[in-house]
Amino acid sequence: MVNKQRLIKLTRDLIRIDSQNPPGDEARIAEFVQRYLVKLGLAVKIYEFKKRRPNVVAILAARNKKHSLLLTPHLDTVPAGKNWRFNPFQGAVSGGKIYGLGATDCKGNLACGIEAINSLIEEKAVLDYNLIFAATSDEESGSAFGIIPLLDKGALKPQAAVVLDSDDFAIIVTQKGLIHLKVKISGQRAHGAYPWRGVNAIDIAIKILQELKARKFTYKKNKYLRGPTLNIGTIKGGDKVNIVADWCEFELDLRFLPGAAAGEILKALKNIIRKYARKFEIEIEGVQKPYEIGAGHALVRHLVRAIKAVGKTPMIKGSEGATTITFFQNKNIPAVATGFGSQGCAHIADEYVEIDNLHKGAQALEVFLKTYHFS
Repeated sequence: MVNKQRLIKLTRDLIRIDSQNPPGDEARIAEFVQRYLVKLGLAVKIYEFKKRRPNVVAILAARNKKHSLLLTPHLDTVPAGKNWRFNPFQGAVSGGKIYGLGATDCKGNLACGIEAINSLIEEKAVLDYNLIFAATSDEESGSAFGIIPLLDKGALKPQAAVVLDSDDFAIIVTQKGLIHLKVKISGQRAHGAYPWRGVNAIDIAIKILQELKARKFTYKKNKYLRGPTLNIGTIKGGDKVNIVADWCEFELDLRFLPGAAAGEILKALKNIIRKYARKFEIEIEGVQKPYEIGAGHALVRHLVRAIKAVGKTPMIKGSEGATTITFFQNKNIPAVATGFGSQGCAHIADEYVEIDNLHKGAQALEVFLKTYHFS
């Protein structure tokens, strides 16, 4: 049986360990999780693809080792920032909530996963499959030292995966792809009093951005997702107010739906830039494919039943942002995301998680793990 007080204590203990990313150092929290899982009697391995960026992988073995299911939260958080009323590393309890950095994203989910496994072990439950638990690094900065190399190097080979990185019992079955890129425009420097003698790279950038913002994307509609988006994240250029700017660079965040291809989007972008700029460079900072899985998949069906069994209402949804479920498609591994954080609390000051969500979430996970079967 899930132990509510033990779960609260574990969540608070995890919050008290600083794992902000950047700068990126999950060594202390990984050591804590490793010790906790070893005490439960699990076989635990550490995989480290960069110094002080460990990943903790544990296995709860079954009699029938033909099948395997992965349960994976992450260890890192975004930076705390300012304007907190509560200490972000204290794990204060107030009004039925636990406050602290990562309470919702994702230390509460991490605690739920561990507590569900703890309860299974105490009950001597025997699953129909090997349960793999992977607490990973670097999720908040792209997973280059976390789930990506774990999959690419064969450290994780599950037949299905549940990513614990959502809130309010949502089940994420689709998400947008993303392109992060930097555009560098070159112009011609001149005295600011004689702008006609130069080519102002900032002027060029403005024209490009105006057309990009006005562009109507064509896309296949998805009932779980809004349409494609473009956000201008940064822009800078020029050296001094009385000099015609001979350089300007800006960064774009593009989100696109299943059915669209990053290559086609980049081709259209280049065509627009060429209309205005003679000299430019495009630096690709990151690309993730969109993802979708059928709402009738066994992962979804069993999660829905388990969440309902503990008196909560599951919501099948899409994600406008990126979770790690997208990386599993490269290995043909079906995946969904779910979680028990509090909606709207990720990445904010005074982040919190509702204790009832944690308690019911861990119970739902235990039900799911006991009843899941590969069919």
